[in-house]
Amino acid sequence: MQLPRPVHEVPTYTAHRAATPPDGDGRLEAACWRAAPRSPRFVDLVSGAPTALDTSAAILWDDEHLHVGFWLEQPQVTATLTERDAHIWLDDDVELFIAGADAYYELEVNAFNTVYEVLFVWDEAYGRADYDGVPALRRDHPQAAPFDGVGLSGHPRGPRTGFWGYDLPGLRTAVHVDGTINDDRVVDRGWRVEIAVPWAALGVLAEPDGRALPPRDGDEWRIALSRFNTRRASPDDSGGWAWSPHGVWDSHIPELFPRIRFSSEPPPGAAAV
Repeated sequence: MQLPRPVHEVPTYTAHRAATPPDGDGRLEAACWRAAPRSPRFVDLVSGAPTALDTSAAILWDDEHLHVGFWLEQPQVTATLTERDAHIWLDDDVELFIAGADAYYELEVNAFNTVYEVLFVWDEAYGRADYDGVPALRRDHPQAAPFDGVGLSGHPRGPRTGFWGYDLPGLRTAVHVDGTINDDRVVDRGWRVEIAVPWAALGVLAEPDGRALPPRDGDEWRIALSRFNTRRASPDDSGGWAWSPHGVWDSHIPELFPRIRFSSEPPPGAAAV
C-alpha cells in the first residue's frame, strides 16, 4: 500500500535557536517570535486547496524546549471542553505531532487552553525500546488500545498502539484570544497558541535511534502542525487545515509530516527586532 501523497512533496522548514526567551503567555509578541520565519498559510488537509481563514505557525528552540506558535484567524472563537484529555477534536483546536523513529506524540489544544495528549508506538518496534519501562506505556495499561489511524486504514508500517494515559512531563501551553469566546455578537480577530515542549521529556521519541536532545545543528525531526474547525467554510472544506496536506482525512501519517531542520543560528534579522 502506498501513502496518499508523495513523500518528496513534504515541505522543509528551518527552526532557528531563539535569540531571546519566549514569554510563554500565548501572545507570541516576544522579539524571538517576531523574528521567527512563519510557515506558509495552512491548506486543506485532504485536498491541499487554499483555506478561507489564515493560519500560520513558527517553530523555535533553545537548550531546554521546543517552542511552537500558532496564529489563527477566526471571527467567532469557540470552545466547550475544559477537562484535561477530553475529546478536544470535537472543538475547534490546534494539533501538534512530533515523530520519532518508532513512536509519535500528539497534542491538541482548544481556545480554553484545554489539552489532550496521546503517544502512539508502532507495534513492530515496541520490543526494540524500553517502552515497558514507562508505566503509562505498558501494553497492559488500561488506557492502551490498538489504533488504525483515522482515514488511512492499514498504514504501510502496520498496526500501532495508542497510549491514552500518557502525559508529557513539563509540557507548557498558553492561549491568547483576540476577542470573546462563545459570543456570536462579537466579531473576533482570532486566537494564538504557544507551546513549550521540554527536550528532556522527548527521550521516549529520541532514544530508539539515538538522536540528540536538544538537537544538534542540522538535525532533522518530523513535526506536523494542523488546525481543525467545527464550522466548515464550504462543502469542499474538509474542516482540517494543515501546514502539509495528507491527501486523506488522517493526521496520523508521520511520513508526511514537515521536515523540521534545526539551526543553531538565530532567525535572520533577529538582532534588529
